[in-house]
Amino acid sequence: MGGFFTSLRNYFNKMEARILMVGLDAAGKTTILYKLKLGEVVTTIPTIGFNVETLQYKNINLTVWDVGGQDKIRPLWRYYFQNTQGLIFVVDSNDSERIGEAADELHRMLREDELRDAVLLVLANKQDLPQALGPAEIIDKITFTT
Repeated sequence: MGGFFTSLRNYFNKMEARILMVGLDAAGKTTILYKLKLGEVVTTIPTIGFNVETLQYKNINLTVWDVGGQDKIRPLWRYYFQNTQGLIFVVDSNDSERIGEAADELHRMLREDELRDAVLLVLANKQDLPQALGPAEIIDKITFTT
């Protein structure tokens, strides 16, 4: 009988969150999404448009929107901002040549009014590669300088 009430409580306590995952092209956004969804690395192709998946963790349903990062697609990111509660900005730690470009895109997004209440996670991907920038270097290169 106690299990019934626990299940009933969990049913009514389900939380939902809308997560937007963006970053420059080839940062690994789609690979991350499907690793979280399926538990394994899958072969991906560049995202033209978006992928959307629901991830479940305990009593939380996360609707994750993975939006393509090619320069021609980036102006469309703003159409995904509404009702976003969490923002995952994926940085390719191995792409030191474009870290400044990534920082510019992140800063541009953070100025958007629709994202003012969203929680931000900067995910430094590809840390396993030998030439990858370390977390401290990435923080240094993407931090606002005002």
